Amino acid sequence: MSFERAKEYLKHYGLEERIMEFSVSSATVSEAAAAIGCDEAEIAKTLSFLVADQPILIVAAGDARIENGKFKAEFHTKAKMIPFALVEELIGHAVGGVCPFGVHPEVRIFLDRSLQRFEHIYPACGSANSAVKLTVPELEHITDYQKWVDVCKDA
Repeated sequence: MSFERAKEYLKHYGLEERIMEFSVSSATVSEAAAAIGCDEAEIAKTLSFLVADQPILIVAAGDARIENGKFKAEFHTKAKMIPFALVEELIGHAVGGVCPFGVHPEVRIFLDRSLQRFEHIYPACGSANSAVKLTVPELEHITDYQKWVDVCKDA
């Protein structure tokens, strides 16, 4: 269901032909990079956090790591990831397939500047064996993101 919701979302923008489904897992950055045949850094991982008890997503490069000080400066709270068991309920996608497409309407999306160095990026597409190839401007265009943030350690 989650994959279908993400696929319908991308179809609205004419991007459904870019969706890739794999016979192997793409749930982790390393698995996704191996399935696609790209650098791990080019995977656009979507991390889920709670800020003031509200779910947010941060889309970051596969080699980026959240820096607690930067996160706190941006969101005025410590980085608190959504517990594994609650991700699907709060976001609309299960862990391994979390992406910024077809999420619950109350979920706020932020894009981390770590993505800006790539021509193409590969976010998941709602399941643990899918991805979609996008440019950064396409990601900006199709997501209802709040703003660009700088919350990761420099690679």
